[in-house]
Amino acid sequence: MAYQVELRPAALRDLKRLSLEIQRRIRPAVDRLATNPRPPGVEKLAAQLNRYRIRVGDHRIVYEIRDAVLLIIVFRIAHRREVYR
Repeated sequence: MAYQVELRPAALRDLKRLSLEIQRRIRPAVDRLATNPRPPGVEKLAAQLNRYRIRVGDHRIVYEIRDAVLLIIVFRIAHRREVYR
């Protein structure tokens, strides 16, 4: 049971703005969400329904899980001090 991972335009822009080294660390983490949408260390965001975040170093990936249709939507990829703004 593999999920489809969709990156919103804002998440793609966030990813492109990062250095290549950080992109190489984040891209595999995003891809792994397809097989395990709730990996160890995942945190559910309290203020928003069905939204989660995972840490990749100092960066965060904020995404939503839609279990009914096996879809993961990535909304933001940013440094921890900027991601929730």
